[in-house]
Amino acid sequence: MLPQTPLLDKIESPADLDHIDDSQLPRLASELRAEMVDIVSRTGGHLGAGLGVVELTIALHKVFDTPRDRLIWDVGHQAYPHKILTGRRARMRTQRQGGGLSGFTKRKESEYDPFGAGHSSTSISAGLGMAVARDQLEQNHRIIAVIGDGAMSAGMAYEAMNNAGAMDSRMIVVLNDNDMSIAPPVGAMAAYFARLSSGGTYLYLRDIAKQLARVLPKKWEERARRAEEHTRTFWAGGTFFEELGFYYVGPIDGHNFEHLMPVLRNIRDADQGPILLHVRTQKGKGYRHAENSADKYHGVSRFNVITGEQEKSSARSYTSVFADELIAQAQKDRRITAITAAMPDGTGLGKFARKFPERCFDVGIAEQHAVTFAAGQAADGLKPFVAIYSTFLQRAYDQVVHDVAIQKLPVRFAIDRAGLVGADGPTHAGSFDLAFLSNLPGMVVMAASDEVELARMVATAAAYDEGPISFRYPRGEGSGLELPASPLLLEIGRGRVVQEGSKVALLSLGGRLAVAREAARRLNGFGLSTTLVDARFAKPLDEDLIRQLARHHEVLITLEEGAIGGFGSRVLNFLAFEGLLDHGLRVRPLALPDCFLDHDRPELMYQKAGLDADAVVRAVFDALGRDMDGKSGLLPLPDLA
Repeated sequence: MLPQTPLLDKIESPADLDHIDDSQLPRLASELRAEMVDIVSRTGGHLGAGLGVVELTIALHKVFDTPRDRLIWDVGHQAYPHKILTGRRARMRTQRQGGGLSGFTKRKESEYDPFGAGHSSTSISAGLGMAVARDQLEQNHRIIAVIGDGAMSAGMAYEAMNNAGAMDSRMIVVLNDNDMSIAPPVGAMAAYFARLSSGGTYLYLRDIAKQLARVLPKKWEERARRAEEHTRTFWAGGTFFEELGFYYVGPIDGHNFEHLMPVLRNIRDADQGPILLHVRTQKGKGYRHAENSADKYHGVSRFNVITGEQEKSSARSYTSVFADELIAQAQKDRRITAITAAMPDGTGLGKFARKFPERCFDVGIAEQHAVTFAAGQAADGLKPFVAIYSTFLQRAYDQVVHDVAIQKLPVRFAIDRAGLVGADGPTHAGSFDLAFLSNLPGMVVMAASDEVELARMVATAAAYDEGPISFRYPRGEGSGLELPASPLLLEIGRGRVVQEGSKVALLSLGGRLAVAREAARRLNGFGLSTTLVDARFAKPLDEDLIRQLARHHEVLITLEEGAIGGFGSRVLNFLAFEGLLDHGLRVRPLALPDCFLDHDRPELMYQKAGLDADAVVRAVFDALGRDMDGKSGLLPLPDLA
């Protein structure tokens, strides 16, 4: 049964909050939490962060004039309450499903989402850009960027704050602090002082004091400035933000409307440059299971609301296979270390950290630092594994090039979430790593077709000391293969023939091998003798094997879970320079299409992308110039335009 929400039922847009008295807001917050828990229990998604900002979300929409005032949520993990209050409640149970709402903020979804998200630490930069646009166009609305303390561990946030402070831009940053304890304990006195220091009288007197200080002797000016800072930051702890040019207010209790509402109204009405409001919240607030285990309830699968038990699969995930094999290798070689950028559980390194706490490093949301940090370790004899999602590795590409590849340092990149990822959509898809890593001289690029191959790639990377090496693997569960106790090392740059044929060659890289196997079965049924190959390596290519495939088959299909410009492009380049395209060989490189695919079930996304078994068979018939209609009942390739 759906939760009873009589007060929330009256809210169709933030404007309806004007009709609700401040005294009713705690009740509204309780109903909003119940609604959110019910929604996520049915759809899965991000739970803990949203539960922690319920009061803050209500307060921001009640105090500010959204969407005219721009409210930007960093990452978007915490934006579910925002979506419920901004006219999307009826569709919330479609989120993360095909044709449904996104799990993040999305510009085309609502006018209340002024900036799309999915990656962290972008809100202040985007907000500053909007503040400049407002001023250039002579408008007067407000800009509010909400960013979590975790996202504040990324350098981009401080680059933006430094820029905003130097420009003295009129914008508000709300720091949602739910973990790091970067402030003194929150209490009534701190809330009182925050309200006082954000008020018009205090700001007026502060400006008068500044103007007076300018005409006083230098020594007096310095003493006055220090006295003002020390008086306020004795209570607030905001010296660091003040040095960046922000006027600091807080910390205040983010779950107490009596603290939130007056401070937000003061800040709204302040004629001031950049302001930072420091709000303390509890991740998972209001749902016992999420409060007791915030890490496990950050991102969840569907779950039982009463027991908190989440749906689980019986098959082992690729992530767990990677973690277990890395532990096995680390037990044999004490030089192996592991590095994650704030994703210990998502990458499986939480398990490694429990086994080797002194050899596992969580550097926060700082992918650039993670890569150069690993390069430093490799330069002095360690064997660092950087475990990272493909989509987040994009943020550190410059460091991969300059700090790793140019110096030929043996950093190992374990690239999780390769290919399309389903419910998280285009912001989290691992589409581009094959292309951007294969371009780098000296970089070895591997892709696992199953969990046994992944275990072998971990072992191979651990033993490889000649330069940087990477291996990618998809999200989700493997096929249930039994893993070897001691995986055999791979020969660098050598693929494997899975089955032999004579007319068609399917050259698959990575997780599409099962699809290629099914396509080969169908092609054999049509009388088209098919060779199936697991390429294993995008770089270096197995040139001898590719020559043999080109010389002894009429059709060559490459298949990969990456964008154009990756494996298939390298194969075509090799064939062209070898002159192997000059004698009638028909090649079709199948890769992800040149567009961003919205969230859906992975199998449907791959069908839309033209990377399922039907699409492979169609590509073969197209290459042969033969008409399939009436023979297989297969649908035509989808139009993605």
